[in-house]
Amino acid sequence: MFHKRHPQVGAAPGTLVIPEDAPTPRFRQILYSIDGLKSDRPITDLEELEAAPESGVSWVDIQGFGDRRLLVELAETYGLHPLLLEDVVNVPQRSKVELHDDNLLIVLRMVKVEEDAKITIEQVGIVLGEDYVLTFQEKYGDVFDPIRKRITAGHRRFREKRADYLAYSIADSIIDHYYPALEVIGERMEDLEEEAVVAPTTAILQKIHHMKNRLINLRRALWPQREALHSMVWEPNTLVGEEVRLHLRDTYDHCVQTTEVIEMYRDMVSGMINTYLSAMANRTNEIMRVLTIVSTIFIPMSFLAGVYGMNFVDMPELHWTFGYPMFWSLATVLAVGMLIFFGRKGWLRPQETKQVNDPE
Repeated sequence: MFHKRHPQVGAAPGTLVIPEDAPTPRFRQILYSIDGLKSDRPITDLEELEAAPESGVSWVDIQGFGDRRLLVELAETYGLHPLLLEDVVNVPQRSKVELHDDNLLIVLRMVKVEEDAKITIEQVGIVLGEDYVLTFQEKYGDVFDPIRKRITAGHRRFREKRADYLAYSIADSIIDHYYPALEVIGERMEDLEEEAVVAPTTAILQKIHHMKNRLINLRRALWPQREALHSMVWEPNTLVGEEVRLHLRDTYDHCVQTTEVIEMYRDMVSGMINTYLSAMANRTNEIMRVLTIVSTIFIPMSFLAGVYGMNFVDMPELHWTFGYPMFWSLATVLAVGMLIFFGRKGWLRPQETKQVNDPE
């Protein structure tokens, strides 16, 4: 279910809500310019932060919100609005793009696939300035290592572009990493569909509902990102250049595509629930068919036993020497005859579905 950290009712705007188990912040700064990489190092003290080189970019990555003082000092260093800092710390926020003074706030939801195929969703706050980019992450670890490698390797496109291109690259990496998550979900859904048909159990139904909830969470994360990226592409903004807007169109297309895939998966999950219910109904019908056949075989036996179990004195067969053997012989003949009849009708085995050839 949805749970959001929020300040107490009546608290002042910009109040930060830091959970007790929040990890200690880790700072990392990367400085580069057209001349190449200047520095890439972790920061233990905010006084170690350096300004962006001339015609260059400074990328400060913050992972963990466990120290309120450091976050407030960082906001004061870069002149961040208190409401902006509240949006990136009090998670989760709805994905959005907002302009605060000279900064552009971009809130997105990052998906990570763990080693055990577990999928986690984490909020990432991107603050774009004239010559710097700040990224705020609530936990350690992200999907930005390919970007860092390209910067440290002196990739020409990064060296020649402004900070808006770095912000675009981060947003594009977040959206592209939805594809591996969707592949994992697709493979799992194929397994669930097969299990729902072959061996429908309550455990399978629980897994299907769990998958449905996971897709709902992914959809809730992706839909607002479409609006956020759309606003970055089409709404005028001095911090995002026209060339970067062209790149953002491609990212927006990827976001739309992943959203459509999630919608398709949701329909498939609903279909799997119907498949499970149909399989359970077929299984119940098979059980009822077997019970009906057994009951039908015993109906004439019960009739004979009822007739000869009546307490009439003048019943001819009661004093007959071969009455008892004749009774069992007749009952056996009836049972065998009915089994032969049911077998010829094909009622003793499940009905096979005839395959219709596709004319195409």
